[in-house]
Amino acid sequence: MKKTTIFILSFLLLLSNLTIAQTKQVDSLKFFTDEDIIEMTLTTDIKSLQRQKDDDVFQSGAVKMKFADNTETTEKITVGARGKFRRGFCRIPPMMLNFRTPGSSLNNLGKLKLVISCGNKSSDEELLFKEYLIYKIYNLLEDKSFRVRLLNVTYEDESGKNKSFTQHAFLIEDDGEMARRNGCKKKDHSSYHTESTNRELMTKVAIFQYFIGNADWSVPNTHNIKLIFERKNDLALPFAIPYDFDYCGLVDASYAVPNEILGTEKITERIYRGYPRKMEEIQTALSLFKDKKESIFKLINNFNLLSEKGRKTMIDYLEDFYKSIESDSNVKKIFIDNARTN
Repeated sequence: MKKTTIFILSFLLLLSNLTIAQTKQVDSLKFFTDEDIIEMTLTTDIKSLQRQKDDDVFQSGAVKMKFADNTETTEKITVGARGKFRRGFCRIPPMMLNFRTPGSSLNNLGKLKLVISCGNKSSDEELLFKEYLIYKIYNLLEDKSFRVRLLNVTYEDESGKNKSFTQHAFLIEDDGEMARRNGCKKKDHSSYHTESTNRELMTKVAIFQYFIGNADWSVPNTHNIKLIFERKNDLALPFAIPYDFDYCGLVDASYAVPNEILGTEKITERIYRGYPRKMEEIQTALSLFKDKKESIFKLINNFNLLSEKGRKTMIDYLEDFYKSIESDSNVKKIFIDNARTN
């Protein structure tokens, strides 16, 4: 009888350990610092997703992830369509993947944006790789930034109306997680003027947007800008965090068109949308870009998934920026004389 009891207890302990192992949570920080490409299968009703017109409407789905160490996990999730322009223009819409399922090993990931190629050509993946690299470049310049993780995704349509296909994509870090690791929080807030945010970071953001040739952002409209707030100081001004860079000159997507209001003729034309600063403030921010130039170019040149031509195009475009800031007179003309006044 005693041996039987010991056996049962041992069996239950083993079963308990197996259950814990099966539900071991993915480390959300490590998930976005590891560089290996994740093989992922996403299963959902793609036809239904393509028809979805409203935001914040989610449908059932499932993901299977295979990591570089050959460990695998399969979990149920919910999937929503996002993006206004791309939803009607692209092969399938960009998605929001909600991993928040109690007991799921992926629960810690929260709600993540999945950035996909707009079409099925290699040139479409080239654009995706360029945008992915822009996030990685900004990570080199600023910790208060969204991290990204590259995937190779196979899309399986539950409806059976679309053939399965495989493309690269990337996930963007959950905004709440990004805020927490920087000692901040996200919160509901009214509209903020650009100059009502942290001045030092806003200067860097505005110069970075010029650096990549991006005019598609706005603080007051929180358009491609997320605001986060210091957790322990309610009086501190919020930090502006940029994201969504597919409309910038450094990507140069065929579907991106210049904003007529800004007076630019082509998407690759740079325009500075920051507000006036003293020369010392501008030079302090520019010194970071100069210090990180070698790391930025190395990041691009070592990314072999992007074609040699694509890498050269990116380097040439950024090199033009560095040439433009060699003289104080040019710096003054670009960032002070042509700064916004309203």
